[in-house]
Amino acid sequence: MAATEENSQLFPIFILTIMALPLVPYTILKLCHAFSKKIKTIHCQCSDCARSGKYRKSIFKRISNFSTCSNLSLVLLWVIMIILIYYIKSTSREMQVFEPFSILGLEHGASDSDIKKAYRRLSIQYHPDKNPDPEANKYFVEYISKAYQALTDPISRENFEKYGHPDGRQGFQMGIALPQFLLDIDGASGGILLLWIVGICILLPLVVAVIYLSKSAKYTGNYVMHHTLSTYYYFMKPSLAPSKVMEVFIKAAEYMEIPVRRTDDEPLQKLFMSVRSELNLDLKNIKQEQAKFWKQHPAIVKTELLIQAQLTRESAALSPALLGDFRRVLELAPRLLEELMKMAVIPRTAQGHGWLRPAVGVVELSQSIIQAVPLSSRKATGGSTEGTAPFLQLPHFTEAVIKKIARKKVRTFQELRDMSLQDRAELLSQVGGFSSTEVQDVEMVLQMMPSLTVEVTCETEGEEGIQEGDIVTIQAWVTLKRGNGLIGALPHAPYYPFHKEENFWFLLADSLSNNVWFSQKVSFMDEPAAITAASKAIEDTMEGSGATVKETSAAVREAAEKVRSGSRLVMGKIQAPAEGNYNLTCYCLCDSWLGCDKRTNLKVKILKRTRAGTRGGIVSEEGPIVEDGAEEEEEDEEEEYDDYESEYSEDEEDERDTKKKVPAANGTVSKKGTNSELSGSDEE
Repeated sequence: MAATEENSQLFPIFILTIMALPLVPYTILKLCHAFSKKIKTIHCQCSDCARSGKYRKSIFKRISNFSTCSNLSLVLLWVIMIILIYYIKSTSREMQVFEPFSILGLEHGASDSDIKKAYRRLSIQYHPDKNPDPEANKYFVEYISKAYQALTDPISRENFEKYGHPDGRQGFQMGIALPQFLLDIDGASGGILLLWIVGICILLPLVVAVIYLSKSAKYTGNYVMHHTLSTYYYFMKPSLAPSKVMEVFIKAAEYMEIPVRRTDDEPLQKLFMSVRSELNLDLKNIKQEQAKFWKQHPAIVKTELLIQAQLTRESAALSPALLGDFRRVLELAPRLLEELMKMAVIPRTAQGHGWLRPAVGVVELSQSIIQAVPLSSRKATGGSTEGTAPFLQLPHFTEAVIKKIARKKVRTFQELRDMSLQDRAELLSQVGGFSSTEVQDVEMVLQMMPSLTVEVTCETEGEEGIQEGDIVTIQAWVTLKRGNGLIGALPHAPYYPFHKEENFWFLLADSLSNNVWFSQKVSFMDEPAAITAASKAIEDTMEGSGATVKETSAAVREAAEKVRSGSRLVMGKIQAPAEGNYNLTCYCLCDSWLGCDKRTNLKVKILKRTRAGTRGGIVSEEGPIVEDGAEEEEEDEEEEYDDYESEYSEDEEDERDTKKKVPAANGTVSKKGTNSELSGSDEE
């Protein structure tokens, strides 16, 4: 029983040890990471961003930044540890080794007469007949009497002096550090112990597994619903115009779960009148178009109007209830747009190509949402193919200011960026009427904007030239420069209420056939991850080419240095198409800034296969049959979505005419090209 009580007293110590083993190293690591962070401002510091309060370091912001799930859990665990330490200190008594001489107040080797004298003296003090205190009685029975018996018995005394215990050599004892009520299995506590074992070993893992599986079955790794991905995949079409991407984007299942209240009807009606010109309605039949708009699902109507409120900067007029829904819509927008982009570039054709036109439309919509710029402002005007949208992302710029500086032959955004600092300041102050503070804000934003350069190579490893069917390695270095010297930074977005990191999409595409051959997302924020990825890719490439260890190490060091200087490596493999000359375009599109996209032309010559064997396999005879089926399916999709004509993309009809002339349009191959491929296979 004493051993059981001793094990029960060790239960808090056992729990404290189990908690301290992972908690102490994790806390030290977290503190070291927090103190080692470089205090570096990577966000815009113009007056508009400061007025938005998004980066303000108030006490509430600091509390909210600290009040993350991991930090609160860490604090809670430390509070529990402190409570356990206090409990152990206050309730547990010091464990002493049984020492008869010390209990009787004697030194080792005392005579029998001294032992009897000490026993009589302590008996007068602690004997129950002399002292009625229960504690004294307990001490006399458990310690004094036991010590006297151990020293007066010759065998017990010899065992104590030889082995340290009156009973002789002691064996090793083990116990279970559990509470006493769980160890008492004779009574009702046996059922409690059984429930404890069943709950911890069976029910708890089962509940965790059910919760995890239910969430994983509903959401993807990017916390987007599977239903949203299937919807995006179904409605994504190769001829989807940029202005029609909005209609696909708002059909996300996350937006369908936003509540629609009756009290929202009147505010939404007012918002509809404010943004009606941006809804792409037919003005000739405005009444029928309005009725058709309001007949849509209420959640779709609400989501589109709230997004238009962001694009037109009308969010200040929203009611408090709508403002909460407005923030929810914008919070979900970046990850939904990323998944929509993946649905656009996912391989759809027989050659494994994605679609360029909807991919560009998704990036344009993302830019407009982050910068709060209307889609109608992207329409080409004057000498600018991008419209006035890039100017509107700058602070203090309005349509009137844009018209004024256009009279001074500054019609494109690139012309404004290319001007010298002095000339630009004179233009803005004298023509635009800007104050010195406003000019400084514009310069600050222009220095934050990225400038990109792209170097692309396409080659077949270990071979000269590219032949049809080869596995082609695409290697591109994307370099970013800013006027303020930063590499990774947060974009200027005073009207977007959340922190948004810059992301870039690298697309290798054929604009004539609307095909995306290769795509990859590029980020300049995480430098260590970029160094690791670039080093691994370069190392694999060098080892595959038969390079020596010294050459491989030098190439890896050079790649790491490039990444530190502001470059990112994009690498992938594709299968070479049929023989011919291809005029490709490398797109590097930013999802946050307007006017920062980079396009680079790339000419690729595919030779007829002459080498024995195939790296990726020559096009099989079943290929044309699949392509014809894909062509018929795409024709049906185009007939179904004939009404998807964009008012912002004027070249859609011209592109349709071009498709009739170009052999490979929208990922399909003409019969003539197919026959040539088959004859080439027979000859080989």
